[in-house]
Amino acid sequence: MSETIRERKDIPLKDTWALEDLYATDADWEKALARMQARMPELSEFEGKLAQNGQTLCAFLALLEELDTQAESLGNYAMRRGDQDTRDANYQAMNGKFISAVTELSAGLSFATPEIMAIPEESLEGFYADCPRLERYRRYLTDQRRKKAHTLSAAEERLLAAAAEMAGAPDSIYSSLLNADLTYPDAVDSEGKPHSLSQSTFVPLEESGDRVLRKSAYENLYHKLGEFRNTAAGLLDAQNKQQKFFAQCRKYGSAFEAALDGTNVPTDVYLNLIEAVHQNFDKMHRYVRLRKKLLGVDELHFYDVYAPLFKHEQSTIPFAQAKQTVYDALYPLGDEYRKVLKEGFDNRWIDVYQNQGKRGGAYSAGGQVHPFVLLNYTGSLDSQFTLAHEMGHAMHSYYSNKVQNHIDSDYVIFVAEVASTCNEALLMEYLLGKTTDKQERIALINHFLEQFKGTLYRQTMFAEFELNIGRMVDRGETLTAEALCAEYKRLNEMYFGPDMVVDDEIALEWVRIPHFYYNYYVFQYATGYSAAIALSRRILREGEPAVKDYLNFLSGGCSRSPIELLRGAGVDMASPKPVNDALALFGTLLDEMEKLTEE
Repeated sequence: MSETIRERKDIPLKDTWALEDLYATDADWEKALARMQARMPELSEFEGKLAQNGQTLCAFLALLEELDTQAESLGNYAMRRGDQDTRDANYQAMNGKFISAVTELSAGLSFATPEIMAIPEESLEGFYADCPRLERYRRYLTDQRRKKAHTLSAAEERLLAAAAEMAGAPDSIYSSLLNADLTYPDAVDSEGKPHSLSQSTFVPLEESGDRVLRKSAYENLYHKLGEFRNTAAGLLDAQNKQQKFFAQCRKYGSAFEAALDGTNVPTDVYLNLIEAVHQNFDKMHRYVRLRKKLLGVDELHFYDVYAPLFKHEQSTIPFAQAKQTVYDALYPLGDEYRKVLKEGFDNRWIDVYQNQGKRGGAYSAGGQVHPFVLLNYTGSLDSQFTLAHEMGHAMHSYYSNKVQNHIDSDYVIFVAEVASTCNEALLMEYLLGKTTDKQERIALINHFLEQFKGTLYRQTMFAEFELNIGRMVDRGETLTAEALCAEYKRLNEMYFGPDMVVDDEIALEWVRIPHFYYNYYVFQYATGYSAAIALSRRILREGEPAVKDYLNFLSGGCSRSPIELLRGAGVDMASPKPVNDALALFGTLLDEMEKLTEE
């Protein structure tokens, strides 16, 4: 890991994403925005007319699809530019222009959903018969009408749409605070050497074999976050209250119920996940005990949970090597898949390295031209897995955009983490199959165990925290810093067990988790991980038939419900079985880790 974080201008072009594939210049983006805005008034010409005939309804939906396609590219460019340097005021302004335009677009569409809801079923079937082109939008119309009980009058919908920009303020302010405004004191290692500390470097520093460095990074980060705990609590309280407001307006019992209905996922899936994980706490507590024993510490602190469990320091993996390894590991997915993967590697789909002001973490954003992937690559084993993960997302977007109409291409969040995690599972199987070195095997199994800990257990803990604070707001309580810290500390004690020291710093971790602003998003990492484990094993076991089903799943977009899409690939997430099976594998890996470390 580089000790100095470079400025954006110092990053080689080959290591940056090709946003010029969207718009050659910022000026071209401005012109495209103006063109979209010029066409937006055409929507109002359809007000009061959608129930007339199939031709009119089809013409409206075609215009809507065209504008939505334009908005996707405009937003993609503005947000990607902003994320590559969050300090750049020009791109902050560009993003603001885009959000305002989309808010205006949403307000101009407020009449549409009530009118579509009001069309009698027999009339709509007649529209399909009279206008065959309308069949393109059947899935969309069916999904819209599914939410009839939660759709308001045109005037009310217009008000809610106009409030959307204001409702996004807590998330926007939080993002600026965390990524642009907050700076942290350098972490210091056992030799007194300083190390740059940021949201992006925090986890790599916590993976160091130097306990002094880990403790310094941990304390410096959380002490700084603690200075802003009341601001962060106010933002999270505002976020939950705006979610509650919109849910109540739409006649849902809670924001939780509204969020899951939005992606057509039963609430039982969420609750069953938490219950299944609770029933498997013993395995997590056993892993914590093993980690404490192998590290040889009297007390296991949270700055020890990422520490390597093997003697030698992990060698740095160059990015070129990481790409080749991921390419080789995904051999089971076939030549077609890997051809597209290589295209992404070779044609600047990826923004590779950290720079000053760059958004932390990693993500993939789908796009009309091709996906765009943000990394903060450090050369660690975890970074290599992150590459596999994000390219899984990218390939999912690529296939869905290629096969589906635009209106059916945007897969819902519930299935989003499946393709990414399946890639990680295949990479792990590949690396475990290649190694003959005991220490390397220990390192890999430790990484696999860490994936279970971080994705199945911790993301479920995040989901439970989100559910509980949402219920607090439902009861009319205010989310104070004290209340949030107390609840977060209680959950850490429950999930990690008696062998972990749950100190005051970890009680502040909720401050640095952006997913609490994503409206009951985070549980889907855990369900997606469980589904991906099941799919990867089917692919390795059955070969071509399983790959065919899997590629059909990747190509499905939102053409069917998420539960149906996964069933087509061979996994039933309406059942707790995939979660329990994944946790059983965690137990098996833990058995092997205990055996290897006793020899």
